[in-house]
Amino acid sequence: MALQAAPTKRGSRKEQVISNVPKRIKEVKFGILSTQDMVKQAVTEVSTDRLFNETGRQPTENGVLDPRMGISNKTDTCKTCGEGLQACNGHFGHVKLALPAFHIGYFKHIISVLQNICKECSAILLDSSMRRSYLKEIRKPGIDNLRRVQICKKINEQCRKTKACFVCGAINGTVKKVGPLKVIHDKFRAFNSSNAASKVPPESKVIFDKSFMEAKKTNQDLDKHIRKAMDDLNPLKVLNLFKKVSPADCELLGMDPGDGRPEMFLWQYMPAPPVCIRPSVSQEDASNEDDLTVKLAQITETSALIRAGLLKGIPIQTLMEQWEWMQLQIAQYVNSDLPGVQQQGTKPIRGICQRLKGKQGRFRGNLSGKRVDFSGRTVISPDPNLSIEQVAVPMLVAKNLTYPERVTDYNKGKLQDLVRNGADKYPGANFVVKKDLQYKTWLKYGNRDKTAQELAVGDIVERHLEDGDVVLFNRQPSLHKLSILSHYVKVRPWKTFRLNECVCNPYNADFDGDEMNLHVPQTEEARTEAINLMGVKNNLCTPRNGEPIIAAIQDFITAAYLLSNKDNFFDRKSFSTLCMFMVNGNEQIDLPPPAIIKPEAMWTGKQLFSVLIKPNKNSKVILNLDAKCRDFKAVPGMAPDLCPNDGWLVIRGSEVMCGLMDKSTVGSGKKSSVFYVILRDYGADEAVAAMNRLAKLCARWLGNRGFSIGINDVSPGKRLQDLKQMHVETAYKECDNLIDDFKAGRLEKAAGCDEETTLENRISGVLSKVRDKVGDICMSELSRMNSPLIMANSGSKGSKINVSQMVACVGQQIISGKRVPNGFQDRSLPHFQKNSKEPPSKGFVRNSFFSGLTPTEFLFHAISGREGLVDTAVKTAETGYMSRRLMKSLEDLSAQYDHTVRNSSAGVVQFQYGGDNLDPVDMEGDAKPVNLVRTYNHAENLTWDNNDPSLLPYEIIAMCRELLDFDALEAMLAKLGPTDEIDSKVAFRQSLYQFVKERAVECAKVRERVGLMACLEPVDSDEYDMNYIDSLNATAKAVVDRVHKISARTLREFILQCMTKYSRSKVEPGTAVGAVGAQSIGEPGTQMTLKTFHFAGVASMNVTLGVPRIKEIINASKLISTPIIKCELVNKSDIRSARYVKGRIEKTYLEDIIFYIEDVCSPDDSYISIRIDEATIDKLGLELTTEDIMTAITRAPKLKIDKGQLKVTGSRIRIYVYELSEKEMKKSKEDLSVHQRIQALKRALPRVVVKGYPEASRAVISTDESSGNNTLCVEGYGLRQCMNTDGVVGTKTKTNSVMEMRAVLGIEAARFTIIDEISFTMREHGMDVDPRHIQLLGDVMTYKGEVLGITRFGLAKMRDSVLQLASFEKTTDHLFDAAFHTKKDKIEGVSECIILGQSMGIGTGAFQVVRRLGMDAADLKGKKCLFEESFRRGVRMRVAAA
Repeated sequence: MALQAAPTKRGSRKEQVISNVPKRIKEVKFGILSTQDMVKQAVTEVSTDRLFNETGRQPTENGVLDPRMGISNKTDTCKTCGEGLQACNGHFGHVKLALPAFHIGYFKHIISVLQNICKECSAILLDSSMRRSYLKEIRKPGIDNLRRVQICKKINEQCRKTKACFVCGAINGTVKKVGPLKVIHDKFRAFNSSNAASKVPPESKVIFDKSFMEAKKTNQDLDKHIRKAMDDLNPLKVLNLFKKVSPADCELLGMDPGDGRPEMFLWQYMPAPPVCIRPSVSQEDASNEDDLTVKLAQITETSALIRAGLLKGIPIQTLMEQWEWMQLQIAQYVNSDLPGVQQQGTKPIRGICQRLKGKQGRFRGNLSGKRVDFSGRTVISPDPNLSIEQVAVPMLVAKNLTYPERVTDYNKGKLQDLVRNGADKYPGANFVVKKDLQYKTWLKYGNRDKTAQELAVGDIVERHLEDGDVVLFNRQPSLHKLSILSHYVKVRPWKTFRLNECVCNPYNADFDGDEMNLHVPQTEEARTEAINLMGVKNNLCTPRNGEPIIAAIQDFITAAYLLSNKDNFFDRKSFSTLCMFMVNGNEQIDLPPPAIIKPEAMWTGKQLFSVLIKPNKNSKVILNLDAKCRDFKAVPGMAPDLCPNDGWLVIRGSEVMCGLMDKSTVGSGKKSSVFYVILRDYGADEAVAAMNRLAKLCARWLGNRGFSIGINDVSPGKRLQDLKQMHVETAYKECDNLIDDFKAGRLEKAAGCDEETTLENRISGVLSKVRDKVGDICMSELSRMNSPLIMANSGSKGSKINVSQMVACVGQQIISGKRVPNGFQDRSLPHFQKNSKEPPSKGFVRNSFFSGLTPTEFLFHAISGREGLVDTAVKTAETGYMSRRLMKSLEDLSAQYDHTVRNSSAGVVQFQYGGDNLDPVDMEGDAKPVNLVRTYNHAENLTWDNNDPSLLPYEIIAMCRELLDFDALEAMLAKLGPTDEIDSKVAFRQSLYQFVKERAVECAKVRERVGLMACLEPVDSDEYDMNYIDSLNATAKAVVDRVHKISARTLREFILQCMTKYSRSKVEPGTAVGAVGAQSIGEPGTQMTLKTFHFAGVASMNVTLGVPRIKEIINASKLISTPIIKCELVNKSDIRSARYVKGRIEKTYLEDIIFYIEDVCSPDDSYISIRIDEATIDKLGLELTTEDIMTAITRAPKLKIDKGQLKVTGSRIRIYVYELSEKEMKKSKEDLSVHQRIQALKRALPRVVVKGYPEASRAVISTDESSGNNTLCVEGYGLRQCMNTDGVVGTKTKTNSVMEMRAVLGIEAARFTIIDEISFTMREHGMDVDPRHIQLLGDVMTYKGEVLGITRFGLAKMRDSVLQLASFEKTTDHLFDAAFHTKKDKIEGVSECIILGQSMGIGTGAFQVVRRLGMDAADLKGKKCLFEESFRRGVRMRVAAA
C-alpha cells in the first residue's frame, strides 16, 4: 500500500509516492538455447540462399531476408507482427544444418569435455571415489567463481592422466586440436611412444591396424604412415558421444545439467537473426547486403548442397570438403578474427563477436556509454565578470536546449508567455506535451495563442534555457570527477560558452581553441543532485589531497601581486573605485580608515585585500592566517614577518598586516591560501564570494593598468653579458680539465661507476651549476617591474629557468637523460672533432633565445624538444589505459554505514576507509584533519580579551584533559593493552592533548625566563596563592600575558573548533571511494614524464620512475625493470666492513680476481694455468680461498671438470685436460680433440661465478653525506639470501619488487610495498596524493590473500560479475564461458547497473528507506488455512454428531 500525498489543487504537485514501483532486474542468467528452443522461437525456417524474387525485387519466402523475420526499411511492415520499423524488434528464424558443426565460441570447452570423457561410452574418466569427492566439492553452496574454475581444472588434469576408462575399459589417449576446427584422438599414443622391449599391442590396436589391410594392398607406401594414424573426432561423432553423457557427469564438466548439456554446444540448428540488425542498403537496381546476411546465405547454400549429396550419394572426399567448408563459414559468421578462420586475400567480415567487442562494439560503444540528447558543444572563452558558479550560454544554444517544466498554478502565466513567444523568439518554448496525450506540439508553427490559452496544470512545456537553470559542464579528457561540474546558466549573446578563469584548473582548460560540452539535466531530482553534488562551490578542493583547485590563476595572480606591493598608495577616489571594481554596485562596502592621514589620506594595496576579505561589518568572515609567500627568504634570528622581500603574509581579524598576494596565497595548490582558509572556517559560499570579488577586481584593474611583454623585457644588460661570458668560460675550462684527467687516467671513479660515467656526471654537474648561476644573476639584474620577472616571482606563469633562458643562457640539452649522444661515428655531428667531449659538441647551448642559437645549438635544441613531444603523445595513451584499468577494478568500492569499505558483492576490502574513516578532501593539514597551529591562532584571535585572566600551565593541562575526557580515554587504552592501530578518534584526541601540553610547557618556559614560577605541576593552594605571587611581579606577568596568554575561553573555543572539524571530515557513507581513488592515482599520471630515472642513493644505480614504474606495480609484474634490494648494515660507519658484506652478496666472476689465464701444451700433458690475484681479493674483501675457487670451478655447469683435474701450485691453479676414451668420442658428435677442449675451457672459465648470489648482479655501497652512514644497494633479486647474509640487518632489509616481498615475507609485506612504492614514485614527481587512496589500491590488490594485478586476469579473480568482465576486455570469451557454465550475474556492480540502465547502490543509491507501514496488529496475524480449517471443522461436526 502506498502512502497518499497530501491532496492538492488539481494534482499540480508531483506525486510523492508511486504505487507501481519501477521494475528492477534482479539477475541475469547466461545459458544456451537447446535445439528445440531454437526451433520454437523461430518464425520461419531459412532454407534457400536466394535473397530476392525475380519479379519486383521482393524478399524471397524462406530466404535470409524473409519479411517474417522483420524489416530493415521504413516503408514496409513486418509479416509476423504487422508493425513498422519503429515498433518491430524483429523475429528470429532458423537454419537446419544437414550435418552438425562445431561452435567456434565453445571450441575450447568442447575439447576440454572430450578430454574428460571416455571416447567409447562417454563416462567421465574418474574412478568412483574421486568422482564422489569432486561432486561433493562442486556442489558446495556459495562457491565462488575462482574456486569453481580451480576444481574444473583439477578434474581436467586428473582425466587427462587416465589411460583406460573405469566403466567400459576402453583405451583413451590424448585429444588435441590440429586445425582451426579439427579435433583428433591419439588413442594409442602411450603404446607408440613406449620403448619397452616386450610391449604387447592391446586388442583394440590390433583391430585398428587390421582396418588398414585393404588399403595397404593398393598403396604400398602406407606402411610407414600407419603409426601416425589417429581417430578423427568429427562433429557427428562428438554429438553422439555428448548425448550419452549422464547428468551427474555434466556437473563435473562444470555445467548445470538442468540448463545445459554438452550436445547443445554443437550447431544442429542455427538461429537466423532478425533482419533489422543486418539491414540491406538499397541502391538503384541492386542492394548492398550486410556481412551477416551474406554469410547466412552461404551457410544455407552449403547445407543444402550437403543435404542433396547425402540423398543422391556423393564421394566421401567431396562430402568432407563441403562439411569443412560449412564449418568454416559458420566460424566466420560467429567470430571472423580467429587465426585459421580468415580467408587469405579477402577483407575480414564483421562477425557476431566483432559486433560485441572493442571500443566501438555493443558493450563499450552502446551499453556502457551512449550518445545523449540535450547536450551542446562549442568553443570556450573567458569572462571574469561571471561568478565562478555561472556559465555563459549563447542564445543560439539556449533556444535549442530545453527544460521540461510542468505547469502549476504558480508558473502558468510565465509559461503561457513563453509558449506565445514560440521556438524562434527568446525566451520561448519549443514543445508542449499535454498530460493526457502522447504526442508533442511543436511551437514553431500553428496557433500559439490558442495553445497558450489551453495550457492546463499538469502539462509540460519544453522551454528554452533561462538564467539560473542548472547545467553540467564538461571538458574532455575527463580525468577526474572535477572534469564535469554543475553551473548555473547565464544566457548571453555571441557564439561561445564563457566561464570565469578561476574554474580553468579542474577542467584543465585554456582558451586557445578548446571546446567544451554542456548537458541539461531533465528532471528536478537530477538538477538537485547535480547542483548539490557537482556544484562548483561544493568542489573547490580536489579529492586527490584536499588542496584548493579552484582559485585565482595567471592574470589574477599577477594583478594581486602588483596590487599588494608595499609601494601602492591610493587616494580616496582611486581606492573607492577599486572597491567598486570588486562588486557589481550591489553590495555595501565599508571603507577602512586610511593608512596615511597627512598630508593626504592614502590607502594601501594591502587594505584593498582586507576589504576584499571582509567588505562590510555584516560579513561574518574573520580571517587569521600566517603563510609563506614565494618571495620569502628565511633570515636566521629574524622574525619571519620582517622579511625584506615582504614574503611573509600575516592576516589577523581579516586585516592584512604584511605580505604579498601571490600564487601560494591566492592561487591553487596550497592549503595556506586565503580562499582555502575562508572555505574551511566559514564555508563555501563565503569563499566563492571572495573569489568572485578578486576576479572582478584583478581583471578590471589590470585591464586599466596594462601588462604586456616586449623585446625590451628580455634584453640583457652589459654587466649581465660580461658575467655570463665569464661564468661560461670558467665552466668550459673546468670541463677541459676533467676531460684531460679522463684521458690521462687520473679521474677518480665515483661509487659504482666507470670512468666514462663519472666524467659525464661531473661535466653535467658543472654545466647545470653554470646555468643556475647565470639564472640567479639574471634575476638580480633585471628591473623590479620587468614583466617576465613579475610573472615568475608571483607564480602566475613561468619560472626562473624560463626567464634566464630568454635573457641569458639556454643551457645543456638533455636527450633520454644524458647529454647529446653520438649520431655519427664517434661524434654528435660532423662539425666537431672525433671523440670530442667538449660542452658545445655534446649539446650545451651558451646563447640565449634573445641572442639567437647557432645552427648546431638549434639542432640539439630541436632534438630535445622533439623528444618531449613524442613522450607526451606516448604517455597519453599509456596513462589512459592505466586509468581505465584502475577505474574498472575500483569502481564499485564504497564506504558503508558500518564504516567499512566494501565492493558491490559486500566483500570487505577495508574495515575503515584509510584506517581512520576520514575523507581526503577534508584534510586541512598534511593528510591530517585539522591544522592545529592555524586553528589555535584563529581561536585566540576570536576570543582575545585583555580582561580575561590567563591560565597557569598546569591549569591549561587540567582543563584540556577535562574537555577531552582524557582520563576515561587513558583508562580505556590501559584496559585494551598494546594494540596494532589505535582508533582514529582516540589518536586525534591524543595529538590534540599533546599540542596543548606543548603550549603549556612553552608558557612555563616563558614564565621561568621572566622570573615567575613555572607552575607545570599543580601548586598547593594553602601554601601558595599564585594570583598574589604573580601580582607582586606585575611587569613580568604583563610580559607573559602579551607573549603567551592562554585563557579558558580560548582553550574551549580551540578544542570545540578542532572536534567540530574532525567530525565534519569523516567520510560519508555511500561515497564512491574506489572511483575517486582510481582517478586520484590515474590523473597525476598524465603529468608525469614517461622515462625518468632517479639515482637510488648512488649516481650509477638507476630506479625506474614515472608511468612505467606505476604500471609495473599495478600489473603485479614478476620481473621489474630495476629491482633493487636495500640492505641495512650492522656496522654502518666502517666502509671496510661494508666492502666485506658487498663481497658476500655481489656476483664475482673468475676474471675479476686473476692476472691471466693461459694454455700450456707439452708432449706429456696439456693444461690451463690460472694465476690468482690475492691483492685484488683482499681489496674487494671477498673472503675467498684457493679451495673455494676450485670448488666454484668444479661446480660450474656445462664445464664438467673433475676435482682430479685440478692442481694448485702457490697462487696458480692448473686444470689438466686429458684425451677422451673411444667410447666417449663415439657418444659425442663434435670434434673433441684436446686442443679444441682447451680452447673452449679458456673461453668459458673467465665467466665462472666464484662468489655471491646468482641473481644479485651487482652491489654498490651508498654513503649518506650528512650522517656518514653506509647502506648497501643490491641490483637484482634474492631478498631471502641478502637478509640472511652476515653483516646485514635482516629485519630492516627490503626490495622494491612487490612479488618478491610476497614470496619471502608474505601478503602484508606485499601490501606495504605497493603503498610505499607508489607513494615514493608520486613524491619523486612532486605529486601530492593522499595516502588513503594509495592504501585502498594496495588493499584491493591484496585483500584476496594473493597479489592480484589490475589487469584482465586480476580482475577476473576479484569479480564474479560476467557483465563487468565483458565490458572490460575479452568480451566474447567471458560471455561464452558464462553460457557454458550457466552463470548468473546478480547486477550489483556499477558497470552492470549502467549496462541495464538501473540506478547503482553507491552514492545517493546507497541507502534504503525504512518507513512505517500504517498497519494494525490485526493485519499482521496469520491467516487461516482454507483446506486445513475446513477439515478441522468437518472433524468437529462429525464428533459433535457422534
